[in-house]
Amino acid sequence: MSESPVQLRPEIMAQRAYKQGKPAPVNAFKLSSNELPFPLLDDVVAAASDVIDNNRYPDASCTAVREALGEHYGLESDHVLVGAGSVALLQQAITTAAGPGDEVIIPWRSFEAYPAMLVPSGALGVTVPLTREGGMDLDAMAEAITGHTRCILVCTPNNPTGPAVGHREFEQFMDNVPEDVLVIADEAYHEFVTDPKALNAARVLDRHPNLVVARTFSKAYGLAGLRIGYMLGNPAILAAFNTVAIPFAVPAPSQAAALAVMRAGDAVRARVNEITARRDEIRRALYDQGWPVPESQANFVWLPCREQVEGVNAILQAGGIIARPFPGDGIRISIGEEASVTPLLAACWQAIERYPYLRRDELL
Repeated sequence: MSESPVQLRPEIMAQRAYKQGKPAPVNAFKLSSNELPFPLLDDVVAAASDVIDNNRYPDASCTAVREALGEHYGLESDHVLVGAGSVALLQQAITTAAGPGDEVIIPWRSFEAYPAMLVPSGALGVTVPLTREGGMDLDAMAEAITGHTRCILVCTPNNPTGPAVGHREFEQFMDNVPEDVLVIADEAYHEFVTDPKALNAARVLDRHPNLVVARTFSKAYGLAGLRIGYMLGNPAILAAFNTVAIPFAVPAPSQAAALAVMRAGDAVRARVNEITARRDEIRRALYDQGWPVPESQANFVWLPCREQVEGVNAILQAGGIIARPFPGDGIRISIGEEASVTPLLAACWQAIERYPYLRRDELL
C-alpha cells in the first residue's frame, strides 16, 4: 500500500483488504469463490431486466423481499432485515453491538473477512481455534466469554473448512451464553446442509432473543453478482442494525431477482442437490487418496496442507484448477461443474503423491 498524503486511522491502514478468489484463465476451472457453476435462471434474468431501466431509487427497506422471506419462515416482516449480501449485514451487526474496549469472539480459521469487520468498531477480536476436525469448538468459545464480550460469531457450515454445528451442541452452547450477548449464526451455506442433525438456526430463534441468523442469496440461489442477503431475528435488534446501513444499498434488480428465485424453489433445489451429490463424491475420492478432508456440509471441500499450501496450490493450478489457498493452513476448493471433477482429482492425487506426509495416516 502506498503512503497516504493525509492522516488516516493507523488501525485501518494496517488492515489487509479482502481479496476475492483468483479468476481462472482460459481452459481452467474457477473453484475459488464458492459460486454456483450455473447461469442465472431465465425467470430471474427476466425479473431483474424488467426493472433495470428504472431511474428511481430502489425501495430502501426491501419491503417485498422482507415480506416474502417472512412468509417463508413464518415470521412477521419486521423480523427480517435485507442488505447488500450477508457480509454487509454482519458488518452492520458488529458495528452496532461492539465498540472500543468490547470483545467479539470469532472462530479461526473461519470466514476471512471476520477480523477486518471488527476494525471500524474498535472492538477486540478474540479468536478461538477450531476443533481437530475443522469445526466450531463451542465449548472453548463459551469459555472465552468475559464481561467485555458483546458478540459471538458462529459460522455453520464453517467457511473454509466445511463442518456444520450440530443442533444439540448449539442449544447447549446457547445455555452458556449470557442473555445480553449477541450471537450471530452465519449460515451462508445452510442450503447445502444434508446432515439431519445439523443446526438450522432459523428454527430456534423463538427460544433465543439474543440470536440472529445471517443468510444469503449469493450461494445456493446463485445471485452472487447481485449482492443481496438477509438476517432473521428480534425486530429491535434488526432495527438497530439498520441504523448503520448504507441507504439504498440493495438495487431494484437485486430485489426483483431475489423474489423471482424464491418462486423457483424446484429449480434451486435441483441445482443444490447436484452440487451436494458432487461434493460427497469428491470428498470420498479425496479421502480414498489419503487426504484428511473434513466432512463438508457446504459447497466446497478443504485440503489441510499446512506449510505446503503453496506447493499443493501450484500443482492444482498446473492441472487447471484455480482454488483458494490460505497460507499455512490449507486450500478450499469450491464444487464446480461436472467437467472439473476429473482434473481436480488428478491434480489432488499428484499433490498427495508429491507430499505423502500430508496423508491422514501421517497426521495421527
